[in-house]
Amino acid sequence: METFATPARETADLAFVHAAHDAFRRDVDRLAAVVAAGKDRAPHVRAGWENLKEQLHLHFQVEESLLWPRVARAVRGRPVELAVLADVQEGHARIEPLVVAVDAALEQDDPSDRANLEAAVAALRTALDVQLRHEDTGALPLARSVLGPEEWRGLRDALRRECGTHMTRLVPWIVDGIGPIERSRFLTALPRAVQEDNRLTWEPRYRKRRLWSV
Repeated sequence: METFATPARETADLAFVHAAHDAFRRDVDRLAAVVAAGKDRAPHVRAGWENLKEQLHLHFQVEESLLWPRVARAVRGRPVELAVLADVQEGHARIEPLVVAVDAALEQDDPSDRANLEAAVAALRTALDVQLRHEDTGALPLARSVLGPEEWRGLRDALRRECGTHMTRLVPWIVDGIGPIERSRFLTALPRAVQEDNRLTWEPRYRKRRLWSV
């Protein structure tokens, strides 16, 4: 895979993306565990799955509409870099039918037939891991290497408009279960007002949902 030189200091915007990637891996692992244990019909498990789908949809939508177009403009006429973006965008398209397949398998009438569900979850888990690794090692380093301060400011403003109403669910979901060092690093990169809102309101409300509990 092509690699790209990056500045020493990662932008807070991409730190947020990497943290979301870790949260996706965590939740797909949770899904696989409850399916293996035969607990996938528990209401809080289904709520966890619905939340995971919502976060995936938002994440891919933001990347497709806000991040990758900026990178594509910056690398216009550079086939190697454009191929990296094309690969990532094709990966997004491959994930959606796998999500639909898990949905269908979760709704199967015969709960004793586990093979379809286990296969659907395994396929999603593998494809999502491949996709996130491609982004972590290819597309995101490319973005860091080609976008300048003006592009990052524009992206940050667009993200606030696009994700503002989702922050109440997005931030506590990302920090769910992560280690204290990673948690502190992630939260302290956010505006102080967001940190306080998360501490006082968002995270307590998120915990009450008991996502993935059986």
